[in-house]
Amino acid sequence: MTSWLLDGLVVFMLLATAVSVLASRSLFRAVVMFIAFGMLMALAWVRLQAPDIALAEAAIGAGLTGVLLLDAVAHFRRGPDKERGGAS
Repeated sequence: MTSWLLDGLVVFMLLATAVSVLASRSLFRAVVMFIAFGMLMALAWVRLQAPDIALAEAAIGAGLTGVLLLDAVAHFRRGPDKERGGAS
């Protein structure tokens, strides 16, 4: 009985974070919620007894992609001129 409750909670949290990513007006918040979604997805894979896929999801889906998206948000906020020293 408790495993069904845990699985239902994970599904609900996955849906809530997915909607939060799509509805967010802040890029930074959307990326952070995307990382949280990836970690919850890794937990879902563990619950489905697929630890290899869970590890890949945590490392690539949440970790690497999250870091790359955070770097892209930082570059986007900085603007194209500031990175090249102000000359265009």
